Amino acid sequence: MTIAVNSTAAPASVSDKARYFQFALLLLAAGAIYPLLYLRQNFEHTLLLGFNITSKDLGDFNSILGLIYVSTYIPSGWLADRFSPKKLIVFSVGAVGLLGLWYSTFPGYYAQMTIFIGWGLCAGLTFWASLIKSVNLLGGKDEQGRFFGVLDGGRGLVEAVLASAAVAIFAYYMGTGSDEQLGIQGFKVVIYMYSAACIAIALLVALFLDNEIVSANDAVDPAVANENIVRRTWDDLVIIFSIPQVWVMMLILLCGYMQFWATYSVSSFLQEHYKETAVVAAFITMTKLWMRPIGGVGGGFLADWLSRPAVLGSAMVLASLALFGFTYFPANAGAFILLLFVIVLGISTYAIRGLYWSILDDCRIPTRAVGLGIGVISMVGYTPDIFLPQINAALVAAYPGVAGAQYYFDFIAICGLIGAVAAFTFRPRKPKAN
Repeated sequence: MTIAVNSTAAPASVSDKARYFQFALLLLAAGAIYPLLYLRQNFEHTLLLGFNITSKDLGDFNSILGLIYVSTYIPSGWLADRFSPKKLIVFSVGAVGLLGLWYSTFPGYYAQMTIFIGWGLCAGLTFWASLIKSVNLLGGKDEQGRFFGVLDGGRGLVEAVLASAAVAIFAYYMGTGSDEQLGIQGFKVVIYMYSAACIAIALLVALFLDNEIVSANDAVDPAVANENIVRRTWDDLVIIFSIPQVWVMMLILLCGYMQFWATYSVSSFLQEHYKETAVVAAFITMTKLWMRPIGGVGGGFLADWLSRPAVLGSAMVLASLALFGFTYFPANAGAFILLLFVIVLGISTYAIRGLYWSILDDCRIPTRAVGLGIGVISMVGYTPDIFLPQINAALVAAYPGVAGAQYYFDFIAICGLIGAVAAFTFRPRKPKAN
């Protein structure tokens, strides 16, 4: 039996204009679905006060998200190979928005846990692999760097616009004072805004996303369409795990995603170590979000022009250096200097996020199993969602004050350098029939 190998060439019958429009809808969905899950990035201190929870509680919620992601990535890939991307994406984004409305009521601990479980299922099981596979199929074989770079940069632009609105709302309620109750009220309106954005974008996708275009290359080989589904899935897994490039890509994704995870703790570190106010910290981290289009889009086009693995590895080195600098700069550093470090960290980590999926095509996974391959790689690469919150909490508990956060950032920076070595040594797999 011959299995077609993924070559990702856009079908001639689909115009570039149609592809780009569908791509833009995917960008909107990807940019809107995640900010609600990670409000700690800009509002951690206020979030803890408003929900009356501890940093450990919040870490536990994030670990629940990670556990759900890791346990559903492979099923997510299986779903993406067999079901309509439109239905999966509309359900995912809309459900996240509805859960956000519940979250805005500041429910108790167990209700919050239920909400995070629901968010994890929507963002992991029904959304992720469908998104990545749709983008992989929309882009031509020589466009993977720019498509995935623009995916991350474009969704980052959506997140930055939403984050700017969120910070403006928060600052309006806070005024020039530091009344925590006013901050909590502003934070509630921020949750309303993010939830409404998810619901509105879900409606746009429902109206305009075209299944035939986003899955135009996804025809099932008639010779294998009627195979036993368990046997077929097992055979596909054996093929995927036999590809060396898949293992290297998993390591690159693992280390690169850890570097991005470090940015979630920037706001808290700015307040605790550098004694910046909540508004200044939110402004700096919001500015970092605006670096996502620069890092994602710029890195993607540069990678297609030069070398995707080389540009990816260089970005990982730069991110680690920026993380070391931000962590050990003098405690009396001004906000402008800190902003520069965070900008460099933002550009490099967003370039990494935009590029690690661009080398998927070089793994030459069989076309029929691309979704499953995405699930397998994601299952390993995104495990930081599980263990990094626990490592962070453990280090802060063992080394109170600034030291614990510094050791946490050091650990991530070193792992980033290991990932850079893996990226520099990555070589595309030669196509062959299986």
